[in-house]
Amino acid sequence: MSQGCRLLAGFVLSCIGWVGIIIATSTNDWVVTCKYGMHTCKKMDELESKGLWAECVISTSLYHCIALNQILTLPAHVQVARALMLSACLLGLPCALLALLAAPCVSLNDERAGAKRKRAMLSGALMLIMAVCGTVSTVWFPIGAHQEDGLMSFGFSLYAGWLGSALCFLGGSVMTCCSAGDAPVQRPENRFYYSKQSGLSNSIQATNNHAKSAHV
Repeated sequence: MSQGCRLLAGFVLSCIGWVGIIIATSTNDWVVTCKYGMHTCKKMDELESKGLWAECVISTSLYHCIALNQILTLPAHVQVARALMLSACLLGLPCALLALLAAPCVSLNDERAGAKRKRAMLSGALMLIMAVCGTVSTVWFPIGAHQEDGLMSFGFSLYAGWLGSALCFLGGSVMTCCSAGDAPVQRPENRFYYSKQSGLSNSIQATNNHAKSAHV
């Protein structure tokens, strides 16, 4: 597989993972918590769905959410998950731009041979950081929710975050490892070697040819 195909595969995987992380960050169906059984909590309106930005009460005839606006009073796992997920979402933009600039069909003026390879490696490294941020958030949040209220099940947002983090890790690994393994191709250049026997005659001949071309 050529380098362009590997870059394209890593870019597509990372973009899909970035979308999954954005979906997980913007939705509130991370975990479903309850201190009693499922049917008991629904009857008592104590079945809650928690996310980064709101807590929702779920019952047979009621569904309403309360926004988590008081930042200083939030638990540590919610604040850390917010910061990491927002960082992962923001890192996706420079990752995508660097990956596009590293594509074989894009060339800049006076570009060195290894510039594309360095941009691809940097984009892959940022994607790996995105994957780490998403993994830490989606693992720590349900642990904190379980210790606080008792965890019943995982929500759709948590699965989206796990899938997005896994795809970002896979795409970043492909771009970083494959780009690091490709050495820049050196173009053949005209090289001149000096010989004791013909060095003086070659230099005199080159001078005469230059003088003739200048005279013409």
